[in-house]
Amino acid sequence: MSPIDIKVATRPVGNWTVIDVEGEVDVFTAPKLREAIITILEQGKDRLIVNLAGVAFMDSTGLGVLVGGLKRVKERNGELAIVGAQGTVLRVVNVTGLNAVFSLQDSVEAAASG
Repeated sequence: MSPIDIKVATRPVGNWTVIDVEGEVDVFTAPKLREAIITILEQGKDRLIVNLAGVAFMDSTGLGVLVGGLKRVKERNGELAIVGAQGTVLRVVNVTGLNAVFSLQDSVEAAASG
């Protein structure tokens, strides 16, 4: 059985930096997402959109990375939005109550215009 990998790419959209995530976000792959968030913040960018449209599965480790990312962003008076969460990923976000903590948007465009 081969390990599940994760693809994390960043791109600018207006005043925002989008983090496009593909694959499964779990205990093995979540550090890659954490590194991307920290790197962007260290570059002085504090308006992040995490695009989860390509994510089919996320465990508590992935949620922890998002919460930690939000905390780091808020310390800089920035913003972090989540877009594209669907299926089990959206269900986990809703069940844990994190839908009340994060700005959840349907698309990158909707989040970037906010």
